[in-house]
Amino acid sequence: MSGIEGRGQSADDLPLLRERVLRDADEALPTVLDWTEQHEHWPVRAACLKLLSEHYIGDPRAVSAIKRATHDPVDWVAFTAIQLAEQHRLLPVVQDLIRITGWPSNFTNPNAQGKPVGCGAAFTKRALRNILGSSDHRELRNIEDAVFAGHRRLLDSMWRPRINDDAVRVPAGPFRMGGLPRPDNVFKMDESDSVLHEIDLPEFYIDRLAVTNTRYAEFLDDVSGSAEFDHPDQDPGKDHTPAHWHDRRFNRPDLPVVGIDWYDAWAFARWAGGALPSESQWEKTARGTDERVYPWGNDFLPDQCNYVERAFGRTVSDARELEETLVTANTESIPQEPLLSADSFPEGASPYGAVQMSGNIWELTRTNFFTREDMDPFFRGRRPFEFMHRKDAFHVLRGGAWSSPPPCLATFYRGKDLITDRHNEVGFRCVYPVR
Repeated sequence: MSGIEGRGQSADDLPLLRERVLRDADEALPTVLDWTEQHEHWPVRAACLKLLSEHYIGDPRAVSAIKRATHDPVDWVAFTAIQLAEQHRLLPVVQDLIRITGWPSNFTNPNAQGKPVGCGAAFTKRALRNILGSSDHRELRNIEDAVFAGHRRLLDSMWRPRINDDAVRVPAGPFRMGGLPRPDNVFKMDESDSVLHEIDLPEFYIDRLAVTNTRYAEFLDDVSGSAEFDHPDQDPGKDHTPAHWHDRRFNRPDLPVVGIDWYDAWAFARWAGGALPSESQWEKTARGTDERVYPWGNDFLPDQCNYVERAFGRTVSDARELEETLVTANTESIPQEPLLSADSFPEGASPYGAVQMSGNIWELTRTNFFTREDMDPFFRGRRPFEFMHRKDAFHVLRGGAWSSPPPCLATFYRGKDLITDRHNEVGFRCVYPVR
């Protein structure tokens, strides 16, 4: 048997492989395909891609190998595959290129901003423009939609019907997100991470009210120990029962559910036919398009929300008084009525009609506090103390709670929490696609 019949051991075997291809292309193809993916020397993998391009480009197996090689861990192998896909206008590779740039691609939009990493992004964008035959961002978007139509149909078939009719519609369009630090913030709450910027969102539905104990009980009864809706990273056998399910201060049917963690909320949202909101979806719902500081306007109105002074029945004027007040809370009776019904203060609703987006409970989002991207946890089988200092483990909270001072109730204030924490100050609401 020839020394190059199996996996290559040396880059010096490449000339022998080229000779085999010229002598008998069909006989050599299995080795070329194998080396394209498996050879330990990356220059050999790149050279085999070129052999596929020169001698086998009409063979679907060669196109599939080039397609997979666009994701080779070594950059120059992937770049070679991308350039070959461009050279031969390989439409089957378009989906992989779009996955690199992100879908929908927006890189030809003159008004769009991005974070190009380097050569790979440049090669990929040029390849897409040339394969798809356009540099117009609107035309590219239409082509991409067609390319991914089958995937969209599959995703649509996996969505459950929305289980809640009490939702409000937030229209598509831009809004200004973030705010400027306020000089009257005497509570020393850090507002410096909410930089003003414009963001454009598609339309969506969002729960008018935070998820109540009544709705959450329906979820528990329906799933009854099933893991069908659980996040893939969730530990097997996790119980979704809220931590404060038996505390009379938190378990009334009309109260927002609390004592749940991010995994609990994620599972509920899937069961309900939706998802947790991104922080941008949450903020647009809360403030609309006029940059208001609170859902009802720019001035703090204590009679429109449930916050620390109402919950504890005392004036709280600065950071010292806030801490002195909060340490009086106990597991027995203080405060006696921390939470209010989820439909309290309808007159303080947001521009789109969502109720109590300031105060009562902090609301979970699917956004990572540090990266501002969707959460992508990988903590399965690990205990909280093993990842409590990792940035990957913290999601954004929004809206403030019954224990919060006014600055935390601002529509742009960003709180954070560990993905596994279960607090009596934290609940959530869901978003749903417009179909």
